This record gives sequence, structure tokens and C-alpha cells, in this order.
Amino acid sequence: MSGSGRNEAPGVYHERQRLELCAVHALNNVLQERIFTQEAADEICKKLAPDARWNPHRSFLGTGNYDVNVIMAALQSVGLEAIWWDKRRPLEQLSLEGVLGFIINVPSNVCLGFLSLPVRRRHWIAVRQLDGTYYNLDSKLKGPAPIGGESDLRVFLQEVLSQGPCELLLVVPHESSEAGNWLSTVR
Repeated sequence: MSGSGRNEAPGVYHERQRLELCAVHALNNVLQERIFTQEAADEICKKLAPDARWNPHRSFLGTGNYDVNVIMAALQSVGLEAIWWDKRRPLEQLSLEGVLGFIINVPSNVCLGFLSLPVRRRHWIAVRQLDGTYYNLDSKLKGPAPIGGESDLRVFLQEVLSQGPCELLLVVPHESSEAGNWLSTVR
């Protein structure tokens, strides 16, 4: 179900999970408006692999499950870049001033109703700062979940990254990507 959950954080845009569209939801949640749709993501897939019989950038069932290439191309289409955070770096080297938000890829259990299957899939979630508070905008949540300030964000990111095979993308304006101002020189 998609829509805007505003109970926990008035004024914060939040799309809820539908099909396997977590990448689309993460993009819209980090951008704080509905810019991308399943159709737009499918068009990006076609551009990325125009001659592919089975497109490698999405589920062959047509339900979503888009890969990182779709996210990166979508962000580029609106003047933003995705910077892959090297998890070997300490999070203290992350300069939050140059970062619009985060998209994180995490393992997720597959459930059928209340039954959790022994299968894990990949799931995209968004994190964004609004009015001085960082929010977890995971589309599987009922609404935006406040994380807190900068130190709370670093603790949150460290916890997420320590839970196994996770990837962290920094969403930055094109100029910040070129200037590298998302990376602090402090060690």
C-alpha cells in the first residue's frame, strides 16, 4: 500500500511498501515527493539493458526488485548522485553537510502472512534529515521513524552496517559529488 504516513512525523513524506517496489519507495522517500513510479523505473531498466530478453535490473515477474543501477540512474535524472560508502571507513569521516540523504540496502526476511520463511531478499530503505531530525523512512514501517540528531544517525548507520551484508549509498547533489565534500578529512 502506498501513501503518506504522517502520524509519527507531520509533514514528512513516506510511501509504504507495495509489491517489490522498495527501490521506488526509497527514492521517493529520500526526495520527499512522488517523482518515480514503477513505470518510470521499468523505463530506466529498458535504457540500461535495451537488448536484454530478461532485464537483469529488475524482477522477471515485473513486480519490481530493482537493482542499484536503477537507483543510480534515477538519481542522476534529477541532478543527484549516489556515492557508495566504503564500510571500511569510520563513519566519523562522513561529512553530513554535503549529504541530502541515504539509501541503504539491507537483507530482509521473506514472510507469508505471519510465517517467516528461511529466505532472505534485499530491501532498500531511505534515511533523510528534515527540520534537524533524521528519519528512518523504510517503506515497511507504518510511518516515518525519528532517529534523532547527527550522533544518533551515526549510531543508527553503524548498527545497520554491522548487521551483515548491507550497502550504504549517500545521496548528494552533483556538485557535492565532484567536490567530495561528503568526506571529512578528520580521522
